[in-house]
Amino acid sequence: MSDTKRSKVMKYLSIMSLGVAGGSIYLIPFIRYVFYTWQADAMMMTNEQLGILTTMYAIGNTILYVPGGIVSDKFSTKKCMLFSLMSTTILTFLFAMKVNSYALALLIWFLFAFTTTFLFWCSLMKSIRMIGDESEQGFLFGLYYMGNGLTGAAVNAIGLKFTSDTASAVSNFKAGVYAYGFATLLGFILVWLFVKDSKGKDISLDENEKFEFKQVGGLLKNPSLWVFSLIVFTGYAIYSSASYFTPYMTDVIGISPTQSGYLSIIRQFVFYILAPVSGIIADKVFKSTSKWFMFLYVVLTLLYIGVMLIPSGASVGLVGIYSLLPGLFGLALYGIIFSVANEANIPATVMGTAVGIVSIIGYSSDFFMPALFGRWIDKATKINDVASGYDKIFIFLAICCFVGFLASIYINRKSKEK
Repeated sequence: MSDTKRSKVMKYLSIMSLGVAGGSIYLIPFIRYVFYTWQADAMMMTNEQLGILTTMYAIGNTILYVPGGIVSDKFSTKKCMLFSLMSTTILTFLFAMKVNSYALALLIWFLFAFTTTFLFWCSLMKSIRMIGDESEQGFLFGLYYMGNGLTGAAVNAIGLKFTSDTASAVSNFKAGVYAYGFATLLGFILVWLFVKDSKGKDISLDENEKFEFKQVGGLLKNPSLWVFSLIVFTGYAIYSSASYFTPYMTDVIGISPTQSGYLSIIRQFVFYILAPVSGIIADKVFKSTSKWFMFLYVVLTLLYIGVMLIPSGASVGLVGIYSLLPGLFGLALYGIIFSVANEANIPATVMGTAVGIVSIIGYSSDFFMPALFGRWIDKATKINDVASGYDKIFIFLAICCFVGFLASIYINRKSKEK
């Protein structure tokens, strides 16, 4: 095998290993995406309490994003990721031993911020950015998210395979938790075997490209950084909130939790297979990630308005198919969302720190949205009009899409000026 071919093989092995690692490590903090009903029943929680778990995770994340970004720019990204994967595995198995303790869950969800965000998140994004050149960023991020989605789909399918409509909620929920624990262990092994050390001789930067703290000041003065943050906020809000179609399909449409769980796997994970296609469309067709985002935000706005217009007697099968569409276009957006960093004029040398800063705003929706959406559902359920609670969620998300559209226009104009 020639050196060029060997290098390309290693590039793709690295990306797919990172896909498995990233696709597994974030399953457990967001286990509600697939096991929503069983988690609430097993832990005897209200929808609002379930949302508060995510809020605890978000609090820890917000504290740690920027410190984690600086660490990833100064130290070995590979070692940071290995430590994160192993510590997450340990916490997951610890939680599996006592899933009915809400107090313990609050503590563990806060600790997940240290194991999945502090050393992992920014190191992961920087590693992907450094694997290829600027002309292939959309494709590489798309390829990563394809591996991410396939991992999530496979692990959740395995978890659901060990559930049963006749088994207890605790038993079904534990099946998912254990599947997630073994998945992060696999991610650890693959990163150890195939991902290069960012401080190694093969990908080291020259002396003029080394990270320096004074560069952070330049980042903070770049208005495109903050608009980039807004794109991540809306893109992530749309992606993460697609999980509410899972209880929507059971509470409003009336299908079983298992059926809704399988639809959720398609919506939240399987569609990641198309992420590289989304990257290619951005790179080759639109020749601009921000232009592609503008199109996607318009489509998503119309889809969220449309779901509120579905008549009460509509076919369950057709509603199920429609519920997949926001996931499809949402993942086309979120699957390559960090590739717009190049158009926002973010240098690769400070990518870790930039991701940390952007993530404070970009992922702040976890602070309030799950608890707020849970409260809307709980209140609507009490007055026996559960559909109205979901309508509020869909209106909120349509507004997010419009804001993202405006932010994408700004980034596109600034990239042309650059």
